[in-house]
Amino acid sequence: MAEFAKAFVFDLFGTLLDVASLRTAVAEFTSEPDAFVAIWRQKQLGYAFAATSMGCYEDFDALTARALEYAARNTGVTLDPDQQRSLVRAWNVMAPFADAKACLTELRAADIACDVLTNSTVRTSMEALDHAGLAALIDTVHSVDEVRLYKPSPRAYGVVSASYRCAPDEFVFVTCNGWDATGAAEFGMRVAWCNRLGAPQETFGKAPTWTVSSLTELVPALGILAHT
Repeated sequence: MAEFAKAFVFDLFGTLLDVASLRTAVAEFTSEPDAFVAIWRQKQLGYAFAATSMGCYEDFDALTARALEYAARNTGVTLDPDQQRSLVRAWNVMAPFADAKACLTELRAADIACDVLTNSTVRTSMEALDHAGLAALIDTVHSVDEVRLYKPSPRAYGVVSASYRCAPDEFVFVTCNGWDATGAAEFGMRVAWCNRLGAPQETFGKAPTWTVSSLTELVPALGILAHT
């Protein structure tokens, strides 16, 4: 077959796994679970960006716990230590997006490797993929833990090209996060931005190579089958 890419590399949380599904676990503690989850996620990413800028790396599990504590204080929710641990563990049992398995299955059927590049730890990511029923469809999980710098640092994306020992443009990076799409594009990867929410394109950084509204559109939009 003609090789379309060394691998399709997927972001995990927010792309294959639905962060909004945390509302089920959070609903036990607040009457506004969607708002709580939004604050939690925003602060989690904010801490990751800050950790890279400040040079004080902590792994994503630790930052998730710190962000949860912030979200609880911000919304007036009281959580005891066991409840905090339970909510942090909810990241390991998150629901997949409905289109994730079909997309990965279609790519694997075309003999294309499917990897993950995540800000999370390998242990958490593997457990989350297994719970979501996606682990068997993923070849390799790459974590920024290897360089102790979070995406969108160029060195974070470099984990993948270093692993394969080839150029960034030999990969297709797939993400639902606009900042992640521009980060990977700036690094030199071909990028498919899955714009599920119909957000405007980022105004800073390079534009993605392709834009789709769901993972279902990925294979036809990229013309992958024509290359296999």
